[in-house]
Amino acid sequence: MSTSHLESIKIIPKQEIAIVEIDMVGEKVNKLSTPMMARLKDVLQELTKSSYKAVIFTSKKAKIFIAGADIEEIKNLNNQEQVLKAVSQGQEIMNMLEDLPMPTIASVHGACAGGGCEFILACDYRIGSEDPSTRIGLPETQLGILPGFGGCVRLPRIVGLQASLDVILAGKLLPGKKAYKIGLLDKLVHPAILQEETLKWAQKLVTDKVGKRRKHFKSSGLINGFLEGPLGRGVVFSQAKKGVLKLTGGHYPAPLKALSVVCATIGMSDRDRAMKIEREGFAEVAVTEVSKNLIHVYYLTEMVKKQNATAAKAKEVKALGILGAGTMGGGIAYVAADKGIQVRMKDLNYEALGKGLKHASDLWKKLLKRKSIDRYQFRQKMNSVSIGVDYSDFKRLDVVIEAIVEDMKIKQRVIGETAAQMRPDAILVTNTSSLSVTEMSQGHPHPEFFAGMHFFNPVHKMPLVEVIRGAKTSDQTISTIFELTKKMGKMPVVVKDGPGFLVNRLLLPYMAEAAFMFQEGMSVGQVDVAYVKEFGMPMGPFALMDEVGLDVCVKVLRIFMKAFGDRVSLAPCMEVLEKSTRLGKKNGQGFYKYSSDGQRGEVDETIYSALGLGQPTNPHTSKECIERGVFAMINECSRALIEDRIVETPHEVDLAMIMGTGFPPFRGGLLRYADSVGSKYVAEQLETYASQRTAPRLKPSKVLSEMASVKAKFYK
Repeated sequence: MSTSHLESIKIIPKQEIAIVEIDMVGEKVNKLSTPMMARLKDVLQELTKSSYKAVIFTSKKAKIFIAGADIEEIKNLNNQEQVLKAVSQGQEIMNMLEDLPMPTIASVHGACAGGGCEFILACDYRIGSEDPSTRIGLPETQLGILPGFGGCVRLPRIVGLQASLDVILAGKLLPGKKAYKIGLLDKLVHPAILQEETLKWAQKLVTDKVGKRRKHFKSSGLINGFLEGPLGRGVVFSQAKKGVLKLTGGHYPAPLKALSVVCATIGMSDRDRAMKIEREGFAEVAVTEVSKNLIHVYYLTEMVKKQNATAAKAKEVKALGILGAGTMGGGIAYVAADKGIQVRMKDLNYEALGKGLKHASDLWKKLLKRKSIDRYQFRQKMNSVSIGVDYSDFKRLDVVIEAIVEDMKIKQRVIGETAAQMRPDAILVTNTSSLSVTEMSQGHPHPEFFAGMHFFNPVHKMPLVEVIRGAKTSDQTISTIFELTKKMGKMPVVVKDGPGFLVNRLLLPYMAEAAFMFQEGMSVGQVDVAYVKEFGMPMGPFALMDEVGLDVCVKVLRIFMKAFGDRVSLAPCMEVLEKSTRLGKKNGQGFYKYSSDGQRGEVDETIYSALGLGQPTNPHTSKECIERGVFAMINECSRALIEDRIVETPHEVDLAMIMGTGFPPFRGGLLRYADSVGSKYVAEQLETYASQRTAPRLKPSKVLSEMASVKAKFYK
């Protein structure tokens, strides 16, 4: 029996049953690091030689079974030989687990991801808790790799081809109920009785002398039977490939490689051969630049989860107020109440409040329809949001978020009025996207308790929140809003007050440059397709301008022109647009046509004549279009990061651009991409375009030119 308290895995005898407790010493989570795998191998060898009749695998961590492999180790694998060796060792251990002479049960409570999921797939039986923290799956493709410890081989055998591809290709974790529904779990019980029920099950296996089991999926229904069989699999693989290409644009090799591995190994009786195909597929994608970039993005998100904004201790936020019940206010109410925060929403009339409440309700109804929540949870969440047209109940609020009209004088007046109705030490924040937080704070009697909290639209989908520090904002206020943002399930980035803050400051030159290309004869479709299909942006600059609102784009560009002078220009066509009735998606008239429900359709071909231009001639290459827009962002970022210190690190820039704009994660972020092409190349190309197009706005900044002269990188 293993007894040392220093060991990560212990065997606890329970008569004829061995309970194996996994508890990685000194870590918050269990992960399959090299030392952990070595210890697991020792334990499996011990069990193989033992006389136990059944084995239970459980975790001693709170709400964590096994979180997966050690990402740091994967990041440091630089060639296929290293990868093949590491993956081969992992497969060997999972095979040992599968080959234990007695039946095994995985008792899962909490996160069971990646290698953790592959671990339980190698067990004979799987029981899980109904706790919301129990989430199981194979997220490897999110890191640019694929399941390599037998996941591609075992999962289709256990849950079927269709369900396994849903799990592997999407790279998402399933809640316990869904895992049970598809057969990934054999039993699902209340967390309070998980340990007891697992032990009962093991005792029954021993008493009834039930041996090993290799579960094989059995399909139900004629159509499923056909699709899961040898003749129908081709249809499933073909449709899955189309889906992957549509979703990724072909920029992410891992899902396609995972698909080919499953295709090659499904139904294969030779385990060694199947495992060889899987590890070779893993090795092929693990060393790609895409994988390294996606792992970089993973570390950016983990960094935020662990960091504190300042040394000051955050205040606890239990009750939140929202001023303004529009789409933004309703969206904020939804994300806050969904995480258990009590919300009070105020507006001028009940009609407006009804719309905000309906927006939140509609989002929960979607979860209800998908069975992600039940009717009790739906009512519970709805009851977390109260409404009113006055300030009653505001004294109990810890934080209030202002989300009213973008007008400085109105905001200052409302801020002062609201602060008078709150506790003196309560925090008030603005959701402004463009106005000065410092200037706005002049309306607050205690500006140290005032800051910016800039959500992006749509709130329920966009992960980023810019936490904006005004000139007098206290450290404790920043810490409180930073932690509140995380509590609401969002990614906070602390930024200094300044025109456009960070994301909009970098995004506006990108959209402004597209307008100049439009002026020069480029078609809307040609430019947007280049950015989406070739570079990997979620939408092109013209589609983005329509989303933001064409009037808003011009308004913010004028703010930038006032703030930054000659380095920001307004294309003549945008001045014509400013006087038109075209607002973009919100009134169905923009660069694109829109259906009555707001769905974007084809390019509106009347846009060229409407803005005083002839038919497009497309004089520029896709390369020029992409570089002018992206390099303009890099150029502005060199000023924002190095000169103005809007944020402190390139990591924050990349996290903000990925989470706030959808900048392609496979490129690692704006500045990781800049480093990959080189500051010298970026500066030279900007100089060339500035000269060729008579565009002084494109001249490289002093900072970027200095970087280029010594080939410096943003990441040190």
